[in-house]
Amino acid sequence: MSSLVVTFSIPGCRSLKEKRSRISPLIARLRREFNLSVAEIGHQDAWQFCTLGCAVISNDANFNHQVLQKTSQFIATTWPDLEVIDEKIETL
Repeated sequence: MSSLVVTFSIPGCRSLKEKRSRISPLIARLRREFNLSVAEIGHQDAWQFCTLGCAVISNDANFNHQVLQKTSQFIATTWPDLEVIDEKIETL
């Protein structure tokens, strides 16, 4: 099992409702594109920040790592309005 934790800021966000409306499509797309488990795991009450946790499970650690690297690149290139502050890939 491998996990990716990404923390990013959401500039210009003025409410939790707006934050959810901007994060929900990202979560759905990551699940669909990469077949990941994804959840918001931090900054739930902060308007302009979000921490997402992504997990992938297979018997090939290299495959897991590649999927999570592609996921990170996908977030950075496809969602430019989200500024990545920190990211960490961990293999358990």
